[in-house]
Amino acid sequence: MKTHQGEIYVVFNKKFSSFALYEGQYGTSFQPYDVSPKFQPRDLDKKFILSLRDWLVGFELDEGSTNFSFVRDIKESKHVNLICKIVYICKDAQDGALAFVWDGTDAQPISIDTKLANEIDNAHQLGPMLPRDKLCTLPSVGSILRLIFDKGTEKQSLCVLESGKWVKFINVLCEMQVGFFQIVVTAFSKLRYMPEEDHAIQARQRSYEERLASKLGRISFWSFPWPSPITEVDYNDEPFVTLMDVLTYPKVTAKFKCVVRVVAVYPLQAKDFCSPEGTYRVRLSLEDSTARIHALLYAEDGCKFFDGHPSVDALTRKRNKLLGVSASGENEASIRNPPWVQCCLKSYYLNKQDLWGSRRYRLFGTRLVVVD
Repeated sequence: MKTHQGEIYVVFNKKFSSFALYEGQYGTSFQPYDVSPKFQPRDLDKKFILSLRDWLVGFELDEGSTNFSFVRDIKESKHVNLICKIVYICKDAQDGALAFVWDGTDAQPISIDTKLANEIDNAHQLGPMLPRDKLCTLPSVGSILRLIFDKGTEKQSLCVLESGKWVKFINVLCEMQVGFFQIVVTAFSKLRYMPEEDHAIQARQRSYEERLASKLGRISFWSFPWPSPITEVDYNDEPFVTLMDVLTYPKVTAKFKCVVRVVAVYPLQAKDFCSPEGTYRVRLSLEDSTARIHALLYAEDGCKFFDGHPSVDALTRKRNKLLGVSASGENEASIRNPPWVQCCLKSYYLNKQDLWGSRRYRLFGTRLVVVD
């Protein structure tokens, strides 16, 4: 046992030491989930483990002046302390550990720092997606962030994580991946379970329940006090829903009203928005604080949205306004921040034999009212 900068550490000596790691306060097993090669179990181990678990029930760690942020406060490339709920755990494409965390608040929208011409690639990015049956188990309000593990921390961290539990994440790194925030557990991070009775958890749950009860609780915190007036919709009396609500709606075909940002369009050039026959065929990448989807702007819905068939220059100005592009930023790398806008969406399917697998989305009943 050694002290370093006021904290007590257990120092492992490879030549003489051995160890075993057991589940903590909420554990019931007396089998260690990790051991050193030289570890030899003893009859007294069970008694010690029971005593430690009993001690943990009433133990409160003195964390001094440690401050905990909300998901809505995080910024890229910053180390933060968070209190989040583990909502899902799985393996990624490389068979590594991957978890998803949530605290009921909305992560800040990302200012897009890129040349507009490069958005052709971004238009195809939907970010991390889970199968629909998994999405349906997740909260539909508030940002859900990926939680990944630095090399060497995965085994130790994953074994203590449990879906449905609230955890204190201390000194974790916030970084950007495909336009989304993700949280990285590093070798310098600490993870601590929290009891449901903790006042910080109760405050977060109470705030979330109050948000759900609000008429405007399903639009992003970052769109307040009201979305941009550059769009108008036909269904003003319909309630707003999140894009996660859209993705997890129990029926394949339905209509929705959302507040979103248009982060990319495809094709990019306004002159290519219509087919040679004059039919609009534009794909918009929409995002809110819960998800990102593609929605098609097609035929008569495109005519309504763009107010007929304006000139290419006028159409380009409308596109730029929708994407948050300044007059000087179209051909240069610049930061743009697309406005929050209202829109109506409808879902449909392409294949009767695969309703959910062929489910798609279209924009309708929406007008872009940009003044030239």
